[in-house]
Amino acid sequence: MATREGNLEAPTRHPLEWKSVNFYDEEMLGQELTRVFDICHGCRRCVSLCTSFPTLFDLIDDGKTGEVDGVDRRDFGKVVDQCYLCDLCYMTKCPYVPPHEWNVDFPHLMLRAKAIKFKKGKVRIRDRLLSATDAIGKLAAIPVVAQIVNSANRNGPVRSLVDKVIGIHRDRVLPPYSPSRFRHKAKSSSAWPVRDGAKTPGKVAVFATCYVNFNEPDIGHDLLAILAHNEIPFRIVEKEACCGMPKLELGDLESVANLKEINIPPLAALAREGYAILTAVPSCTLMFKKELPLMFSGDADVLAVSKAMFDPFEYFVSRARDGLLKTSFETSPGKVSYHIPCHSRVQNMGQKTREMLQMIPGTVVNTVERCSGHDGTWGVKSEYFANSMKIGRPVFRQMANGDPDYISSDCAIACRHIAQGMSEGANGKFVKSAHPLTLLRLAYGI
Repeated sequence: MATREGNLEAPTRHPLEWKSVNFYDEEMLGQELTRVFDICHGCRRCVSLCTSFPTLFDLIDDGKTGEVDGVDRRDFGKVVDQCYLCDLCYMTKCPYVPPHEWNVDFPHLMLRAKAIKFKKGKVRIRDRLLSATDAIGKLAAIPVVAQIVNSANRNGPVRSLVDKVIGIHRDRVLPPYSPSRFRHKAKSSSAWPVRDGAKTPGKVAVFATCYVNFNEPDIGHDLLAILAHNEIPFRIVEKEACCGMPKLELGDLESVANLKEINIPPLAALAREGYAILTAVPSCTLMFKKELPLMFSGDADVLAVSKAMFDPFEYFVSRARDGLLKTSFETSPGKVSYHIPCHSRVQNMGQKTREMLQMIPGTVVNTVERCSGHDGTWGVKSEYFANSMKIGRPVFRQMANGDPDYISSDCAIACRHIAQGMSEGANGKFVKSAHPLTLLRLAYGI
């Protein structure tokens, strides 16, 4: 039973009522922001998670009354802008989430505020561009264009101009674009019989993702090599668009719905054919597992995809428990500092990547379970870059512990951010970075 002191039941999530007229009512939003902010003010246990909460508490403490009623509602947007929807407050800290009677869902409240802001057209062109991962990727990954874009991203004067004109911070290390896309070279394989396990379907469909397709296709090829080595039949999803996470974070919910209409039909068909669906990007996995089912709670196809969706290491560990994963390794990556991304943590699947890496003899894993501070496009933006590095400092320090041979994260963008922070620290030095799938492939010797 819920109590006023807190709630010991597992968090439950209510569907996002984004099609309701009330969802976009600004007065009702203001009332709900006031109610929830007052609860947060009286609790303050989330103060260390991100900059949204310190921003809120500073507004209250510096206000006329020292309470929420002393804050100008027009300043509530400052709190909303600092939120990058990591969901950690909901999943790990807040004692007042449903089924508690106070029904606090801070991330969904921030999403509602972002959706109203987007609907009113108060979004920068830069933010629209950064969330258009498909369109930008298809252009920037053209062979000659990729070289030009990558060169420009490393050019100081060009980056200073981009910072000033567009608002992408000049010091942010950006991922390169690949002139050779994952999808163009990836080939399906059905060379082996399907061996279903108690926990795992014995055949896999791989959803490429924008990042793997356009930025780091080798991550996708590593995944396919591991599947092939373990004699798991696999295919590439025949059609895909962006999963919708960048649009969700912007509050552009109609675009999320449009992308869902492209992605879900082929994925649902595969789910019903008994495929496990894997993506190598935690944000994409989370989008299909959790976010779309909350937006389209009555859609049977969305729910079918959600049930079939696996993080790659969630799948591999379950496959190992089924006794159907090869566990003979030729080499060890040695000492690995491994960072768990927020969008992996909120999937509630445990530390499956760590478990898999620790199956490799001679591997020592230093696990860091804390937000790196980058979060998608948020840490790229000029106004948030400094905060993203500040949030990441404890992670940078912890990842350097034990003199690792590799640093690694399921989120390739977070890993780049961590590598940048470590190299720029007081005792900064270069440490090799590699995706966990790359480390597993190296260990197999394939």
